[in-house]
Amino acid sequence: MREQGLLDLVNLTTGKLNSNMAVENGKYPFFTCSPETLLIEQFSFDTKALLLAGNNAEGNFCLKYYEGKFDAYQRTYVLTLDDESATTYKYLFYYLKTKLLELKNNSAGSATRFLTLSILRGIRVPLPPLPEQKAIAAVLSSLDDKIDLLHRQNKTLEAMAETLFRQWFIEETKADWEEGVLGQLIDLKYGKALKQEDRSGTGYPVMASSGIVGFHKEYLVEGPGIVIGRKGTLGKVYFIVDNFYPIDTSYFIQSKVSQSNLIFEYFLLKSLDFVNMNSDSAVPGLNRDIALGTQIQIPPHKSILEFNQITCPWFSKFHANTNQIQTLEKLRDTLLPKLMSGEVRVQFEEQTQ
Repeated sequence: MREQGLLDLVNLTTGKLNSNMAVENGKYPFFTCSPETLLIEQFSFDTKALLLAGNNAEGNFCLKYYEGKFDAYQRTYVLTLDDESATTYKYLFYYLKTKLLELKNNSAGSATRFLTLSILRGIRVPLPPLPEQKAIAAVLSSLDDKIDLLHRQNKTLEAMAETLFRQWFIEETKADWEEGVLGQLIDLKYGKALKQEDRSGTGYPVMASSGIVGFHKEYLVEGPGIVIGRKGTLGKVYFIVDNFYPIDTSYFIQSKVSQSNLIFEYFLLKSLDFVNMNSDSAVPGLNRDIALGTQIQIPPHKSILEFNQITCPWFSKFHANTNQIQTLEKLRDTLLPKLMSGEVRVQFEEQTQ
């Protein structure tokens, strides 16, 4: 099979901006080295492009495809094609996804890992016939499109529940509700250390301050449950339906609300400003006592249970979607290297001369 060097295929540049140029409600995507796409008020690019993070503390370099107006951080690589006669953006995107572990292993630096031009120059891209490239990309894109649709459905379901929570428990609070503290409704429990090399890789989600960071054959907490970032990603709140293993950068909660399914507690915690409760200047940390002492209004138990009952079907659908997302992601990640290596072939129409 014909192949070509990555830097012979693409035009390579970087963004010019500092990451602090991001704004909360910007008009355009702002690609930094973070997995999360930020927003910005300006754009420097108006094109199809692949965006590859140029540095990351752990060497996890995120890769994204975008078409339209955007801007980029000064350490984000912007890859463009003069045309798509030799390869396509989508095919190249999926091929480079198979190289991310190799890039991690080859990256330079110690405290922060980074990608150099010489590392990128070493990547060779296999180039089957263009119709086959398009067919491979179409199979993988169809899976990603289904995954994206389910994510958007989940975002809508969560927004519906959050809107109802804000209406009932923030905008329409009653004067006769008890003034209390968060610790009257929940307790914060510490997660347990579990080194990456000790995780089995399958089974129950391992939860850290940044979310799911792996899987392990054993669990610490029966689901449903709520995890809050304690160190690092401060105060981020996660709802987990299944059993899980929270590690020591996180708290998990125990509810003091009888008969609760934790949906109310989830949105209550999301509504609180944990970010400004940082107790450690070197590494951001959420102080347990300060968090539990946060002043809140305590609604009637009946209202909490009624809210939980209304929103429970939405969370059931959310959970079903999440399971389907995981199934589709596993299928995509299994197919990806096999399609790229030719182990699995796709049907395609040969180009006529």
